[in-house]
Amino acid sequence: MDKLIERENAPRNPLSAAPALAVQFFLIPMAVVALAVGVYAGFRSLLADSRTPQDYLREVQTGGSARRWPAAYELSRQMADPKVRADKTLAPALVKAFQESTGDARVRRYLALAIGRLDPPLPADAIADLTHALDDPDSETRISVIWALGSSGDAAVVPRLIPLYTAQDADSGIRKMTVYALGALPGEQQLPTLRTALADDVADVRWNAAVALSRKGNHEGVPVLRQMLDRAYVERTVKRDVRVDEDLDPIADVMISGLRAAAALKDASLKPAVIELSQRDRSMKVRDAALEALKTIG
Repeated sequence: MDKLIERENAPRNPLSAAPALAVQFFLIPMAVVALAVGVYAGFRSLLADSRTPQDYLREVQTGGSARRWPAAYELSRQMADPKVRADKTLAPALVKAFQESTGDARVRRYLALAIGRLDPPLPADAIADLTHALDDPDSETRISVIWALGSSGDAAVVPRLIPLYTAQDADSGIRKMTVYALGALPGEQQLPTLRTALADDVADVRWNAAVALSRKGNHEGVPVLRQMLDRAYVERTVKRDVRVDEDLDPIADVMISGLRAAAALKDASLKPAVIELSQRDRSMKVRDAALEALKTIG
């Protein structure tokens, strides 16, 4: 018993407690921090992708079915970079990959987008292959192909695109993209189709037609553009939600497209609506676009 009392009353040496305190208050938190940093670095290494377009092309051509379409998607994204497009060896390789992608709809969609991002003029075999793919059974692939042909700058494809608008099986997505592509391509052969599209049942198609006509200096779409500058009308028509967390505002996007078209036309009848938006619209993006349009309109 005396020994127990002696042990309890014995003075503690602070130096002997130091290692325990170090472990409790320093080493353990440092270990937690080190673990967190390691996990973060691991995720960063997974996300960081230094693969080149050629690497993705090889993946598209030789990878398994679960790896080919993600590679085609990443390749289409990289093609948005002018430095990537400057590589002249990519065009024939992309065309070859597209030719070999028959039967894989997702791969064909993204490869068509990648080809459409090539600087014009596109290779002749690319135009031929894309035109042939307008008969693809997959509607999403056809939409990507139409976009690519619209980006080609080749007026020779206009006669092949015009019938797509009036085809019996043309859904709203096909009509919308066809009108967009016709507006992007040079020439006036497509003007009757664009005029017809101003009365389409689907608002997106009408809006694309009005913007397409404005690109060609045609004022026939002004009544539709006026609707695009009317926030109340657009809010009643657009069914897609505003996503603040992703900075997505489809209503503002429609109005900004209308403002840019109004600026391209310099139509005086649209100026009051543009002024109103520049002063009172709730979206700062719309206000800024309206101010830019006013600089052009005068």
